[in-house]
Amino acid sequence: AVSVINFEFLKGYDKYFTFQVFNFIGKKVVDLKSVTPKIIIPLTEFFRGVYIYQLRDRTGKIIDSGKFQVVK
Repeated sequence: AVSVINFEFLKGYDKYFTFQVFNFIGKKVVDLKSVTPKIIIPLTEFFRGVYIYQLRDRTGKIIDSGKFQVVK
């Protein structure tokens, strides 16, 4: 990703999910408490590197996770 990244959560979506993004050393850089089915995150404040995302349910269980790379 260069300028924005899009996430779409269609299967089993719940408005009480939380969405977090961590940089590769584990620092949380995004923490959204109110998640919509489609999230657009601008990458203007992100440094070049690999990031990990996690979608969690209301109990904290990870529903979906993955990684993406920011290239600037």
